[in-house]
Amino acid sequence: MSLAVILASGSESRRRVLAAAGVDAVAIKPLVDEDAMKAGLRAEGLPVREQAMRLAEMKAIKVSQREQGLVIGGDQMLSLGEEAFDKPKDLEAAKDHLRKLSGKPHILETAIVVCENGVPVWRHLARPRLTMRPLTEDFIQQYVARVGEPLLSTVGAYQLEGLGAQLFARVEGDFFSILGLPLLPLLDYLRVRGVLPT
Repeated sequence: MSLAVILASGSESRRRVLAAAGVDAVAIKPLVDEDAMKAGLRAEGLPVREQAMRLAEMKAIKVSQREQGLVIGGDQMLSLGEEAFDKPKDLEAAKDHLRKLSGKPHILETAIVVCENGVPVWRHLARPRLTMRPLTEDFIQQYVARVGEPLLSTVGAYQLEGLGAQLFARVEGDFFSILGLPLLPLLDYLRVRGVLPT
């Protein structure tokens, strides 16, 4: 009997990526206070990529402690140098994100951890690098007005799969990882575990 696959996330983007790839996963939102955890990790002075990995792990562990199967936890943080970006709280904050990112490269620290019986059994970190073109204030205002509330669900206040493509001069890295899930390494692991055919 194949192991159940559970996505420890409320992310619609991650769920869609898995479903489109033929992975039948149940999504369960983990009970994790992300803001408090991030504050603690930042107080420890951890690099942004390590913060993302710890958050992904905690989400997977929490759900895996009460659900049987392979539990996938993911987290994505944006690093601009040493500065970590969280999802914007409102559309004004989204505009601020875009102003700061304008004309600069940044990295999406995209972490994924698989847990079984409350224990991490596999992990992966993808680090796509995106370079935003210089943006005018008029463009930022029009872009945010046109896309609206969906911008609040992404750390960079953009959606590369849609109108957000207009923001960039260069994108280096795996498209799935930019969407928040390093899909190809995960599919390899699920094949190793017998969840998917080889």
